[in-house]
Amino acid sequence: MRTAICERFGVEFPLFAFSHCRDVVAAVTNAGGMGVLGAIAYSPRQLDAELNWIDERVGGRPYGVDVLVPGGVDASAADRSARLLDLIPERHRDFVTYLFGKYGVNLPEPFTGAMSTYADEVGRRVTAEGATGLVDVALKHPIGLIASALGPPPPEMAAKAREAGVAVAALVGTVEHARRQVAAGADVIVAQGSEAGGHTGEISTMVLVPQVVDAVDVPVLAAGGIACGRQAAAALALGAEGVWCGSVWLTTEEAETLPSVKRKMLAATSSDTVRSRSRTGKPARQLRSAWTEEWEGAQESPGPLPMPLQMLLAEGAMARIGRAADSGDPGAGELVTYFVGQVVGQMNRVRPARQVVYDMIEEFAAAVERLEAVTGGGIQPGRPPSS
Repeated sequence: MRTAICERFGVEFPLFAFSHCRDVVAAVTNAGGMGVLGAIAYSPRQLDAELNWIDERVGGRPYGVDVLVPGGVDASAADRSARLLDLIPERHRDFVTYLFGKYGVNLPEPFTGAMSTYADEVGRRVTAEGATGLVDVALKHPIGLIASALGPPPPEMAAKAREAGVAVAALVGTVEHARRQVAAGADVIVAQGSEAGGHTGEISTMVLVPQVVDAVDVPVLAAGGIACGRQAAAALALGAEGVWCGSVWLTTEEAETLPSVKRKMLAATSSDTVRSRSRTGKPARQLRSAWTEEWEGAQESPGPLPMPLQMLLAEGAMARIGRAADSGDPGAGELVTYFVGQVVGQMNRVRPARQVVYDMIEEFAAAVERLEAVTGGGIQPGRPPSS
């Protein structure tokens, strides 16, 4: 399972694990892969504390940080004079209140008090300025990778990373996006298929990965629909130098996933996810729930807002819904959802993150052995030979 990207990043296995949970990041890094912490969940000060925690536990082993730099964000996010929650239309607030009532969820109005200040802070993290601020914090730590999701890395961010000797990875859903990301300074491309959790495009991993491999001259990681060794072997056979996994860590022992959501994931099939704008304003794959159904299909729905306004509206409500679902509220249990890919149908037991890594490696080896038996030992994962 050693590829060139292992040498580049100093890891044993070309397995990159995206997670918002520092425990998962540290566990995967210590198991020989490379954990990547999602920074959007944290303020600069919080991120610094999380990275200090990781530094103390990984003993100098490599890990990365992921920031969200979407294109097409509502211009209000960059306006420091605007109060973002004040920009959410009344009919969208009323619709959330309507959903609380319809599902019998007795919760306070989610847009008052400290939530207003917090919303402004979170909403501005998805701008180039906000992401660069998080990158500034990350580069004070011994990270090996900065990943940019949803849009090309801002020039200042790419320049700072390059000056610090830190590689920049970029997530893409099309070949054209891959070319743009390389032109913007990306050193590694993560080709993410539509099966993936979170923000995805419409092209499947099996189709996307070989096209991206052929289109760019930098290493490519495959993402979307990868949660076991057989899928990792398939990714390398498509020409990827490694895999980027996110969903599989959500049901690990260390995961930050709410208990109510984790139970839903463990019981879900691969048909129980949907790409919906209802959580962030951009298409993002998540568990199908009453929340996604009501926003996308109900006659009363005003329709999702653009990012970051829909993200603030949804997260303010979902924070309360999640707590109520964990306490046993049945209506909240119907509404609660979280980002996850179609591999949720394979995620039917709780394991330590380290064990997920080891299981994936063992199954990868078994898959390669089967292929060698079929081909008489003539197959080598990686880029196809040039003609």
